[in-house]
Amino acid sequence: MDTLDAIDMKILQALQEDARLNTKEIAHRIGLSVTPTYERLKKIERTGVIKNYVTLLDGEKIGKTLTVFCSVTLQLHSQRLIKQFETAIKKMEEVMECYHLAGTYDYMLKIVVDDMRSYQFFLTNKLAAVENIAQVHSSFVMTPVKQTTAFQLKLPS
Repeated sequence: MDTLDAIDMKILQALQEDARLNTKEIAHRIGLSVTPTYERLKKIERTGVIKNYVTLLDGEKIGKTLTVFCSVTLQLHSQRLIKQFETAIKKMEEVMECYHLAGTYDYMLKIVVDDMRSYQFFLTNKLAAVENIAQVHSSFVMTPVKQTTAFQLKLPS
């Protein structure tokens, strides 16, 4: 894609604030007519800058009261075993995010479950069943201080 210009960035900022906005509402916010706004939005979508449109839920209100950051160290680091681990993690619904790291741990998982009993079940019946895990360290969220999905966008001058 060509570089994003100031108008494209304004479209992205508006959608990060409220993904439910329709093209007319976006056009009004950014000061452009509907047709060019629509064309720009479709171009941005085609290039993959916008990966998806989602609804963010309040975990507490749907019974997901425990968030755990789980650091995982693998025993061996062959390409086959890394791919096997990542494939297994992708299938686990409790894992909301997974990052391959450089440093002390090999992976960082964000796991969200109903409660401690659910986490214990996940840990002993799902994660422990994955081959090649050497260590698991769990850190439990007491209070979320900041949660955002919005990227800071630099608007071109």
